[in-house]
Amino acid sequence: MAPVPARLGTRRSTMATSQSQLVADAITEHTGVPIELVLITSFGDVTKAHLTQLGGTGVFVNALRDELLAGSVDFAVHSLKDLPTAPADGLTLAAIPERDDPRDALCARDGLKFADLPAGATIGTGSPRRVAQLAALRPDLRYLPIRGNAETRLGKVTSGELDAVVLAYAGLVRVGRVDDVTDVFEPEQMLPAPGQGALAVECPIGVAALDYLTAVDHLETRAAVTAERVVLAELEAGCAAPVGAYAEFTGQGRLRLRAAVVSTDGAEAVRMERAVSTSDFPDSVEAAAHLGRDLAREMIAHGADRIVAEAAQRDS
Repeated sequence: MAPVPARLGTRRSTMATSQSQLVADAITEHTGVPIELVLITSFGDVTKAHLTQLGGTGVFVNALRDELLAGSVDFAVHSLKDLPTAPADGLTLAAIPERDDPRDALCARDGLKFADLPAGATIGTGSPRRVAQLAALRPDLRYLPIRGNAETRLGKVTSGELDAVVLAYAGLVRVGRVDDVTDVFEPEQMLPAPGQGALAVECPIGVAALDYLTAVDHLETRAAVTAERVVLAELEAGCAAPVGAYAEFTGQGRLRLRAAVVSTDGAEAVRMERAVSTSDFPDSVEAAAHLGRDLAREMIAHGADRIVAEAAQRDS
């Protein structure tokens, strides 16, 4: 008799199902466990409201979490950058697969690069983080809020409604739209969202699913994104806040963390970085959490929390 497939809950978008299938295939390859995708519609998928009005991208994970707690699915896959930093009661982050490219990408008309966009050109993005950092680089451009899946956003460039959009590079790769990329922002230009490029595998605490899910957990990725997400948590900022953070291992067990909090108009910023040797701690994840807390507290001492609070007040 064929084994009963495990049920993987996923949102219905092309992006969500594509990345969920990637995880499903990896789990099956490592463990032999067959996986069935269960499509779930979240409130964030059907409402026309802007993300900041909904309380940030965490709105997309709530429906999946409800199904997990109800036992309708065995585990779920999220974009890690959309996952709130506060743990959900009854659920655990069972695995974080190896991270894909964390950078942001520009998709512009006529193959234009960011530096070549004319003054007054319109760029669409639903991310206050992107708007803030882009405005710091090019205050002469217009940044407009947009919603919708990757295909919808790219269509606004094709139709001439916008001159460009900015999306996560990893997401464009997953939906087969990397040919639309005309420029890529290095972390030195624009720090990605905490956890960007990584996926999160979540399941109920104490279920048998945990055993096979850990087969796709990637320790270096888990440590790096832990540092980034601790910064976000210490700043008491939601996943739609103007906070960028990126951690990477630089060799010999050293973890480097860079973070930035930028005002929505790009005029004010707190940018800092720190590094830690993971050999000084029992494990790399604990070292990463320590690094994130230290950097965030230093940033708060320089006014980063005020910038976050002011941004939240404007969006409320």
